[in-house]
Amino acid sequence: MQVHIIRDALCCTGLYSVMSNTAWRVSLVLVTRVVESLLAWLLAALALPAVGLSSVFLVSFVSATLLPLGSEPAVFAVIKANPALYWTVIIIATAGNTLGGAVDYWMGWKARDVMAQQNDSRWTRAMARFGPKILLLGWLPVVGDPLCTLAGWSRLPLWPSVMYMAIGKAARYIAITATLQLVPNVWWQQLVRWF
Repeated sequence: MQVHIIRDALCCTGLYSVMSNTAWRVSLVLVTRVVESLLAWLLAALALPAVGLSSVFLVSFVSATLLPLGSEPAVFAVIKANPALYWTVIIIATAGNTLGGAVDYWMGWKARDVMAQQNDSRWTRAMARFGPKILLLGWLPVVGDPLCTLAGWSRLPLWPSVMYMAIGKAARYIAITATLQLVPNVWWQQLVRWF
């Protein structure tokens, strides 16, 4: 599959027609080795396991947008598989979730720009009353993501809002993973057998 992609790319640039078959194969091997070594170097430089931590970040980021997805199972699975990464996973999940909340904030900010009228509802009044501190609740299911969006709509200050989002989301990850780690391994193994 990779051979065809590289050959097609070379054909599009006209390089394939001027290269001999042997030269093309040598070039292909060199390109493949360079790409593989760069990928290995990047993963080592970032100190990320091949899948775990980057997946935690991605799932945490996506779950903080308005999409209905929970990041806690991914966070707990990585922690359960490698308990030595507990704080690393918590920090990465918090960063991804907070960044997703900041995207919600930005969407709210831009939505207000697009919609000429300002809606004065009880939610916007609550935002004005409590300020960025209300985003400590940004981790809550159902209302957390809309709170972050509404914070942008209400034009709450960005950096205090992001700080309170991060504190709330970190506290949630710590509380949930600490609680789930109290459950014995036998229970988790039985749960896997049922499914």
